Amino acid sequence: MDNSGQCCSTQLIDGDGTFIADGLENFIKEVNLRECGLSYAVVSIMGPQSSGKSTLLNHLFGTNFREMDAFKGRSQTTKGIWLAKGAGIEPCTLVMDLEGTDGRERGDDTAFEKQSALFALAVSDIVLINMWCHDIGREQAANKPLLKTVFQVMMRLFSPRKTTLLFVIRDKTKTPLENLEPVLREDVQKIWDSVPKPKAHKETPLSEFFNVEVVALSSYEEKEEQFKEQVASLRQRFFHSIAPGGLAGDRRGVVPASGFSFSAQQMWKVIKENKDLDLPAHKVMVATVRCEEIAHEKYSSFTENEDWCLIEEAVQSGPVPDFGKKLSSILEACLSGYDTEAVYFDESVRSSKRKQLEERLLQLVQPAFQSILGHIRCETLNKFKEAFDKALSGGEGFFVAAHDCTQFYMALFDKGCADAIIAQAKWDTSRVREKLLRDIDAHVASVRDAKLSELTKAYEAKLNEALSGPVEALLDGANNETWSSIRKILLRETESAVTGFSGALSGFSLDEQIKEKMLAAIKDHARGLVEAKAREMAGRVLTHMKDRFTTLFSYDAESMPRVWTGKEDIGAITKLARSASLKLLSVMAAVRLDNEKDNIEKTLTVALLDIKPNATDRSITTVDPLASSKWEEIPTSKTLITPVQCKSLWRQFKTETEHTVTQAISSQEANRRNNNWLPPPWAIVALVVLGFNEFMTLLRNPFYLAVIFVGFLLVKALWVQLDVSGEFRHGALPGLISLSSKFVPTIMNLLKRLAEEGQVPASNNPHGNPAIASKGFRNGVGSSSGFSSTASSDVTSEREAEYSSPSKEE
Repeated sequence: MDNSGQCCSTQLIDGDGTFIADGLENFIKEVNLRECGLSYAVVSIMGPQSSGKSTLLNHLFGTNFREMDAFKGRSQTTKGIWLAKGAGIEPCTLVMDLEGTDGRERGDDTAFEKQSALFALAVSDIVLINMWCHDIGREQAANKPLLKTVFQVMMRLFSPRKTTLLFVIRDKTKTPLENLEPVLREDVQKIWDSVPKPKAHKETPLSEFFNVEVVALSSYEEKEEQFKEQVASLRQRFFHSIAPGGLAGDRRGVVPASGFSFSAQQMWKVIKENKDLDLPAHKVMVATVRCEEIAHEKYSSFTENEDWCLIEEAVQSGPVPDFGKKLSSILEACLSGYDTEAVYFDESVRSSKRKQLEERLLQLVQPAFQSILGHIRCETLNKFKEAFDKALSGGEGFFVAAHDCTQFYMALFDKGCADAIIAQAKWDTSRVREKLLRDIDAHVASVRDAKLSELTKAYEAKLNEALSGPVEALLDGANNETWSSIRKILLRETESAVTGFSGALSGFSLDEQIKEKMLAAIKDHARGLVEAKAREMAGRVLTHMKDRFTTLFSYDAESMPRVWTGKEDIGAITKLARSASLKLLSVMAAVRLDNEKDNIEKTLTVALLDIKPNATDRSITTVDPLASSKWEEIPTSKTLITPVQCKSLWRQFKTETEHTVTQAISSQEANRRNNNWLPPPWAIVALVVLGFNEFMTLLRNPFYLAVIFVGFLLVKALWVQLDVSGEFRHGALPGLISLSSKFVPTIMNLLKRLAEEGQVPASNNPHGNPAIASKGFRNGVGSSSGFSSTASSDVTSEREAEYSSPSKEE
């Protein structure tokens, strides 16, 4: 591993074809490949030995592959396959330097050449084919047989992944690239056409598997500066190579960076085991039978091992300390016994049967291993729940608490798994780990849902408190600006709630779509509250209409109770009160949160207030506009009171308010009768004409005037004492009955008081002058007159008080 600068490199496959997995794992950790996701590219190069492949890669990608020393002669420099990370290139680019082909060190043994070339095509997005300009048109130097074999085998082993073949022509001559490129493309196409294909790919074109690109470079030794400039230009093509339009922009079947190591190992394993590339060794029948017998004996002895039986029983109840170490030791002793007995048999067969034995033993102990993992998972999950709840109770942010607790306890689980790992097994604990992670995520999700539900209910309650009262008040006092005011309140309160709710949700680190969905739900809830309140008010619209009618009809502009003195225009007042009630009905007939225009008020006014239409509108009004179950331009979902219901409600409203109007008219007529004490003008004229003689008689005899005057005073006193006008206020018959019961007692009371007034002087001076007694009598009469005036004044005051505070029942 080379850690100098920004370049890291490692040997991926050695010269013997061994895949160096540990070196690859260390390399991946060093370059943080697992964090790249799909944002990485793999570039490899192949070509003849000593053709300058490593030099080209070092200049092109800033790698530090070992280059050939020209002064020491042309010999093999790169052995096997090396892997490095390109310096300063985005995205992360892995560069593979393959061992050169056609080298004298391997001679006629071309198996590794074929395997490495096939491996490069299988894992690479871009393959550089390095070739000398003067080799174009040749057979062996141009790698034609190698490409032919690779095309054929790869098509059978792997699905198409759209690899880019970039032919790099080195030390270009005076021949223009425009003339060299067609020759290369024609050769590649001929190789493709000549390769036997399976039935599924008989008609598949080369472009389905490969993109072919050609580039030419000047001589590095003779024109170094020009070479570097051209390489620098070529290097720019590898920036964002996997983006659409890039060198590998249409690649397919990309393995995520976290799985690159495993994928590369499996691909090399498949290539190594392929019969077309690597002939298998001969099998020895005797060795096979004997090795199977030895393996069976060792398996039986393991199942009866006392230490293993104790471990198997212990894992049923809980974790076993040093499980991995103990079981690895027992397995190693069993396998070592097999090796001792089978040492003289064929190595390939021995190894194969040993592997089978190892697999059988591992299969036997795997349930115990899974039980251990299950115990570790449950224990870790319980600890996570406690720590997570404690963190939330301490006021820590939800997302931060979930992230930190998850990271800590997943690391704790990984440590527990590492202690339980069996040395002979390469079991993957990822499924149990994923199960634990799913359980943790499920718990976090349930807690998050509970918290979000609680938060949502809190903001819904705030909206309910902020909207219900004002909306109800606005609908109760319905006017032309009611829905406009409701829209303003809804907008203001919704924006306030959304702002606060959005800030509260920021601590949960939710996906934007989920967050927007929750905010939209809050908005819908606010709108639903208004609509629900409107429907509730619409359900009691008749009561509100009657209340509004009573308020406007029974109280004046200064909120003072009306006294029906006879001067009020009851018709105009009734029309005004009914118009206001109709306004309330029109406002509550539909939900108008979208500021849409409608003709509900106009339709109700024409249909219910008996407004005569114009001559031009007669054709329209021939049909009852309220004989419908829906309003024009108003959707059914926004309709609160249908036209037919409006008509029915108005009829019921008029019926229930008619009594109030009738009472007002009756009170007004009674006041008029009470206040009109003079006879009609015609009666006065008749009295003057017909009573002229009597009038002249009264003038000639003043005694009659005195008698009439005394009689008037007596009648006036009786009128005031009996409160005649007040008794007749509730009707003629009740007044007559009441007066008949009060008449005699009132006369007796009046005579008694007159007698008392007349006896006062006589008792003080019984022998006094009769003239004085006569005078006292006259004074008594005068006192009676004064008493009558006082009584009249009292009754008048009572009547005024009754008019100023009329009964609410009227």
